[in-house]
Amino acid sequence: MVFPFRKAAQPVLRPLRSDRAAQCAALHAASFAHGWSAQEFESLISAANVSGEAAVDPASGRLRGFVLTRLAADEAEILTVAVDAALRRRGVGRALLAAHMARLASLGVKKLFLEVEQDNAAALALYARFGFREVGQRKGYYRKSDGAPATALVLRRDLL
Repeated sequence: MVFPFRKAAQPVLRPLRSDRAAQCAALHAASFAHGWSAQEFESLISAANVSGEAAVDPASGRLRGFVLTRLAADEAEILTVAVDAALRRRGVGRALLAAHMARLASLGVKKLFLEVEQDNAAALALYARFGFREVGQRKGYYRKSDGAPATALVLRRDLL
């Protein structure tokens, strides 16, 4: 018997592999106004200078969230973070980011950057919790689903 109040099992974190590209594309499309294709994800995940973490459902093996970062020397930029809508605000993004930042630090990354839409309160709260701070803005960087321009905040966090 399944109890409706029973808490779902927390996803297992593991390195993101290119065989999850289609799942990344589907999750990304459900999370952002302009999603990336499976081919774009496959290319990114396969690149030597890209690192990612996946949150995988322990029972079904389904992708529940991921983070993807491009590395350059001792700096890195988080390209995207996406979490299944049903699991948002349940610690999945927090766990992904913590594990990913630890891995990046172990690879010698000293500075970590990302861009986030200025109106994305949930993401801004998550990044603030991890000590990211605003270092710039990019006006009109994003397009909302209605085509309106949106400002990206550039955030930075020192890892080492």
